[in-house]
Amino acid sequence: MLTAARLGAAALAAALLTGAAAVPALADTPGTGTAPGTGTAPSAAVPEGLYGKGDPTYDGVWRQSLALTALTAAQVTPADSAVAWLTGQQCADGGWPSYRADASAACDAATEDSNATAVAVQALVALGGHQEAVDKGLQWLKANQNADGSWAYNPGNPGDANSTGLAVNALLAAKTDPAGVAKAGRSAFDGLAAFQLGCAAPAEQRGGFVYQPSPDGTPAQANGLASGQASLAAAGGRLPVTSTNRTDAAPKALVCPDGAAGTAVPRADSGEAAAAYLTAQLAAGGRHLTLTLPGAAPAPDYAATAWGALGLVQGGHPQQAAGAVDWLAEEGGGWTKGGTDAAATATLLLVAQAAQRDPAAFGGTDLVKQLTALGPAPKASGGASASASAGASATAKKDEGGSLNKYWPLGIGLLIGIGGGLVLSLQRKRGAKL
Repeated sequence: MLTAARLGAAALAAALLTGAAAVPALADTPGTGTAPGTGTAPSAAVPEGLYGKGDPTYDGVWRQSLALTALTAAQVTPADSAVAWLTGQQCADGGWPSYRADASAACDAATEDSNATAVAVQALVALGGHQEAVDKGLQWLKANQNADGSWAYNPGNPGDANSTGLAVNALLAAKTDPAGVAKAGRSAFDGLAAFQLGCAAPAEQRGGFVYQPSPDGTPAQANGLASGQASLAAAGGRLPVTSTNRTDAAPKALVCPDGAAGTAVPRADSGEAAAAYLTAQLAAGGRHLTLTLPGAAPAPDYAATAWGALGLVQGGHPQQAAGAVDWLAEEGGGWTKGGTDAAATATLLLVAQAAQRDPAAFGGTDLVKQLTALGPAPKASGGASASASAGASATAKKDEGGSLNKYWPLGIGLLIGIGGGLVLSLQRKRGAKL
């Protein structure tokens, strides 16, 4: 997805989100503050009301939506300017782009994307009082659903697991049954199921999600970020995760009786199968999911780990998520760039809340105060971190270096070659439709 920063990921590419029409050039390493593929500093000014000080071109709506969702769950009442900025980014047809500098100008439909729209809808549902904008966003998602029930990053392209999972999250947040949102007889849940590996896959892959199936039909490998993000939808969840269901039992791996090799994972088993896959991967990776790029050593994938933890908690498996949550508490400071990256900080706050950890002391960090300091002074702060007061926003205005938490698109051929995994890790640096 050309938007790695939004999910806070760190991997490569979101280019495939826009289909296989073009191969975008590799961009600079996330967090360097350079514009995509140019090696030059970003030029977009940061508007008033937006969380984070980095260039908002590729992740403005993403990081704002995550920040508003997380702070609202922490009982912080955001500034009117912060909410107005997000609602002002919505296009007349109901969709959101990653960012539009001139909100008074008509939107270019090619820049609207399902990821920005899905998280914006969830943020406005959490805030309350924005039903008209929510309804328009839902109509946009329904209008741009693919015939197979899935969603693409940009409309008109093949669907992917991340985008489909986020769209399902938005539907659930708005109390709309994904089973009833369909195109050509294929529901949103059917679309999600198309990316989950079932009995035809090796045992260790079953329950995981691929970014996209291989175009030539060859077996695709489960992708960490795709699996982490899609797991929340498979478990019937949305942001913020507030599930109190817990089984205190290990998730049930997919059972594959004779003759089941060619069948999709049943909807009733989807969440448990995803949880079983994530649990095994977290154990194998040392409490975190791993990103492997061509020519590079395996590296921790913060975003995939965070979303995987959210999916496990939603599915009733907080014990299986606990190790990942501990790891994020210990290592998350690098991901947030010392607290200057709004998207990563907001995602950590959402994880802490879901896991019922103290967000004012998550790995020794007050996440509420840290996130509040990256935006306009809130109207009120009555949640877990009373220290996140109106004056906090004036104390930590550090450059978040683009806050793009993701790697740039590698290109279709490369992404396919590695099973589409790279694509999702980089989900923030989206850009225009390819």
